[in-house]
Amino acid sequence: MAPIDFDKADVIVELGPGNGVFTKELLKLMHPKARLLSFELSNNFYEHINANIKDDRLVLVNDSADKVEHYLAIEGVHKVDYVVSSLPLAVIPEEVKESVLNSCVKLLGEEGKYIQFQYSLNAKKLLKSKFKNVKYKFTAVNIPPAFVYSCSNQ
Repeated sequence: MAPIDFDKADVIVELGPGNGVFTKELLKLMHPKARLLSFELSNNFYEHINANIKDDRLVLVNDSADKVEHYLAIEGVHKVDYVVSSLPLAVIPEEVKESVLNSCVKLLGEEGKYIQFQYSLNAKKLLKSKFKNVKYKFTAVNIPPAFVYSCSNQ
């Protein structure tokens, strides 16, 4: 959550929320008028989040992240401040991965950031091909340890 300026974040997109651990934290830190649009493909995770997280700022979508532009347009959103992704990029088909990342680059506002949570450095080359600025940190505290990429077009 460190790369996110919650005071300025009006729209955050979450890709692959899983069981909602990050979702809960994002909602806890977001200002009252901000919106969180979360995309979860798994019906089980979607149902779990839908049953356990009640917050009017959350728009939960049970569909693939490669349809992010479509659903944001329905919500009247054309630019986002942050994208927080836990998508397992190493196992997603190439064309879907390309579509998701291209959409994210397009949707990010001028000062927006794409934040990717991964368990390896496999995504580094791909993210550098999409974003102008790519930084990453290792988080040993996480079980298992993980890398958090912070990417921007500035």
